[in-house]
Amino acid sequence: MPKNSAKNLMRGALLLSVSALIAKVLSAVYRIPFQNLVGNTGFYVYQQVYPIYGIGMTLALSGLPNFISKLVAEQADIDLRQRLLKRSFVLISILSLGIFSLLYLQAGPIAQLMGDGQLASLIRTVAFMFLLTPFLSVLRGYFQGTFDMRPTAISQVVEQLVRVGVILLAASLFVHHHWSYYKMGTVAMSGAFLGGLIALAVMLPAYCRFKQPSQLSPTIAEQALEQLRYIHLTKRFLLEGGSIALFSATMVIFQLLDSFSVTKGLIESGQTNQLAYNLKGIYDRAQPLVQMGLVVTMAFVTTLLPALSNARQANKKVLFIKVTQQLVHLALVLSAAASVGLIVLMPWINQLLFGDRQGSLTLALYMVSIMLVALINVFSSVLQSLDHFKVATVALLSGFIIKLMFNQIFTRVFGIAGSSFVTIIALGWIAFILFLRTPTYLKQAVFNHNFIFRLLLAVLIMGGVVLLLAVYLQLWLPNNRVGAGITTLVGIFGGILVFLGAMVKLQVLSTREWLALPYVGRLLRHWQTKKHKF
Repeated sequence: MPKNSAKNLMRGALLLSVSALIAKVLSAVYRIPFQNLVGNTGFYVYQQVYPIYGIGMTLALSGLPNFISKLVAEQADIDLRQRLLKRSFVLISILSLGIFSLLYLQAGPIAQLMGDGQLASLIRTVAFMFLLTPFLSVLRGYFQGTFDMRPTAISQVVEQLVRVGVILLAASLFVHHHWSYYKMGTVAMSGAFLGGLIALAVMLPAYCRFKQPSQLSPTIAEQALEQLRYIHLTKRFLLEGGSIALFSATMVIFQLLDSFSVTKGLIESGQTNQLAYNLKGIYDRAQPLVQMGLVVTMAFVTTLLPALSNARQANKKVLFIKVTQQLVHLALVLSAAASVGLIVLMPWINQLLFGDRQGSLTLALYMVSIMLVALINVFSSVLQSLDHFKVATVALLSGFIIKLMFNQIFTRVFGIAGSSFVTIIALGWIAFILFLRTPTYLKQAVFNHNFIFRLLLAVLIMGGVVLLLAVYLQLWLPNNRVGAGITTLVGIFGGILVFLGAMVKLQVLSTREWLALPYVGRLLRHWQTKKHKF
């Protein structure tokens, strides 16, 4: 690849990564002021239907575009690309129209299955966003496949800004005009369709401007045309595209299963409907916290994913093993630190963000999922790079089945803590199966007793120091949001410093793994320069 092309590709990948990070941060952060405005019950109403939107967003934002971009990049001929896009559009349209029809026509029964018939209007509203999925996913896939990341990046951020703006506007109108929870939720969900329309308006001009005329060559290989037949494309969409989309939407699907079982389990345990709605709203506080933990963790880890793909394509087994080792080690280190930090500080974080400490134990238990989901993402990326799509998909589906089978039962017996526990068990099962199916030579290279022991010791040191620090501060600070905020900030910064110190002292990561983190190489070089000066 020419130097300028490679440079532009790297810039495009960086731009897309930054825009995705901004979109994810926006998607997580807005829920905190939203919950503060509408309360636990209002948050419950929104979160019950949010997973449906989340699945649609995953399909249109990352899952399908990533797969389509791979298909587009495989086609060198312009005419073949156009045929591919048209046929992909047809296949996705069939899927999207099916989902829209199901949600819109069966909104009432679906709402009843969720334990609250009044959610039907929200379900019908969010159904409309699926009508935009074929346009958004195909356009984003086209731009990514031709390495023009700017339209996709801009559309991601604009879509989230519009959606978040509509949601917070709905919450403000709810407060000032005393709307019902369900009217507020319906208006908030309309932001999904409006945001999608604006994103489409951003990308269409770019597509029309850069669309090249068809140049079908008479010498196109019959094999290339064969790969674009509907039967062949459908198989790839189901196997490869389906696997990528499912893993992208793992936590959203878990939230959807919660929507159908947590409230019903609480009511079956003897709680009143209103109290069950309130408890579900408290349980849903975990979602933005987990999302932020994963954003921070995966933002660093995903910088190594292109290197993994390149090593695999170049048949460089030694390099592939080294990159896999870096991926797993960094995912474990960052996610373990995030999980333990959130667990230890949960009472104060809960009070700071949501105004009270209700459900802190349940939320703390849920934070273990950050580490498990990070590992699942890494192991699935490794298996998918080895073309083991079926194994990864079966492991994920088995975890969904565990969640579906036991969630309502555990919630009925143990309350919302039972649902958190089932989530951890199901995610742990998926991670375990993916680990078992990972080739032995990779497992032996990635996991060794020294690494696990040193990481465990570093995390325990950090957790112990942060807990002692938080308890000590509480002796002097008021028991309110201000005190909780000071405790949280001091705990976070203190925890980072202690954890980094323990990591360096215990030599948890190798120099190569430290350098794999963005900006660390620059900092080390700067430190070495200063050291030599003195």
